[in-house]
Amino acid sequence: MGKRSWEEKGKMNFYERKRVNGGIYLVAMMTVFALFMNVSLPAQAETSLDTVYHVYMDEEYLGNVSSKVVVESEIDKLIEKEKQQYQEYQLELVNDITYIEEDVFRSVSEDDSIREKIAAKAKFQAISTAILIDDEAVVYVKNEEEANKVLERIQQEYVTEDEWKAYQKLQENKEEAADLKPDESRIINIKIKEETNLQEVTVDPKDILVEKDAVELLQKGSLEEKQHEILEGEVLESIAEKYDLSTEELMELNEGITEDTVLQIGQTLQTLETKPLLHVLVEKELYQEETVPFEKEVIENDEMPKGETEIKQEGQDGTSGFLYNIVEENGSEKKKETKKETSIKEPVKEIIEKGTKAIPARGSGSFAWPTNGGYISSKMGQRWGSLHKGIDIARPSDRTIKAADNGVVVSAGWDDGGYGNKVVIDHQNGFRTVYAHMDSISVSAGQKVEKGSQLGIMGSTGFATGVHLHFEVYKDGSLQNPLSYL
Repeated sequence: MGKRSWEEKGKMNFYERKRVNGGIYLVAMMTVFALFMNVSLPAQAETSLDTVYHVYMDEEYLGNVSSKVVVESEIDKLIEKEKQQYQEYQLELVNDITYIEEDVFRSVSEDDSIREKIAAKAKFQAISTAILIDDEAVVYVKNEEEANKVLERIQQEYVTEDEWKAYQKLQENKEEAADLKPDESRIINIKIKEETNLQEVTVDPKDILVEKDAVELLQKGSLEEKQHEILEGEVLESIAEKYDLSTEELMELNEGITEDTVLQIGQTLQTLETKPLLHVLVEKELYQEETVPFEKEVIENDEMPKGETEIKQEGQDGTSGFLYNIVEENGSEKKKETKKETSIKEPVKEIIEKGTKAIPARGSGSFAWPTNGGYISSKMGQRWGSLHKGIDIARPSDRTIKAADNGVVVSAGWDDGGYGNKVVIDHQNGFRTVYAHMDSISVSAGQKVEKGSQLGIMGSTGFATGVHLHFEVYKDGSLQNPLSYL
């Protein structure tokens, strides 16, 4: 640990003091020798010298003891006392103890006083392992083994137990991994973003953390002030929860804010946000099968009226397998890239024909028969006590209803007056035609229609006794007999 035991210190300092005070010691020896030469042998027996040891603690003089054992035994006793509280740690004395040896004629023992002074001043530290982040010690744990467990546990916090086991197995085997199944993922690398090192140090035992507390400190780190801008729908409770605060703590941070305060969008609140000391990067592979939308190709057809379209080939979505490379930092996705794409089913392009033929909005003035064949089942005139305003056409070769002339659709939909599904066309030349009792309608209001183009399918909607087309003609707003124009 780089510290010498107090016994080594004592021995070292004793010899150093001997060298430093060599001159004093020599003078003292010469004086003793002179006295010895000037006294009789009986006198020598009465004036024998005693050895005492002057004790210094951190260069402060404490007094003298009759033997170094007095100091050593007191320190041993203090260490044993400390070990009762910190049994799992290896303790050592922090204080620097030195001695100066001296021979005196009469010694006065200060052993008890020295013991008391040492007990009052002695400080002990435990040998521990520091976890360094960018060369700065941030956490102290019992030993190197415990430190490695903490760093491993930090990495495990951001993956599942099964993911961690699979990752460890992959690291051990060093073999090429099997292909992933759809929606399956695996971890290919886990590392701590910051540079971390371990160093053996001595610290106050109170500063040494157990594994769980060390992990929590590294994860949560320090609290930093942050301004939160209020979004729509946020309340005090939701904001406090977001920053892992209680509502009371949030209100204490913001003077004047109470439970009754109405928060405004865009308003800012003072909050506290944790800043982790370590950031764990988890790199994953994820395989997903995804739909590949089909493309659409539009082909212009100058024989088809403008505004009309026809699907010539139905589009079909395809399927591709995507192998993604994902990087997460402390559980949040930071990067997602496509590593490999494999086609499973090719999409089929949708081909649409689009009409470009211009349709004149103005009619030609001559009307075409509005159905494919058929006969007049009822003419215009009085019928059943009321005026029958048009002609009825029944039994065509097919049920297609066609525009009698070019024009613009005025209305297309249900009529409550008995006509059922009805279409009205303005031919932009004073004429209007009406098509009623249709089963379905294939045009919409505002649409330009060409003479002979489909308007819908013949039916019997509204007040009708059977499937037929009721056809009316108007000129400048006046009802006309359709047979005069067909």
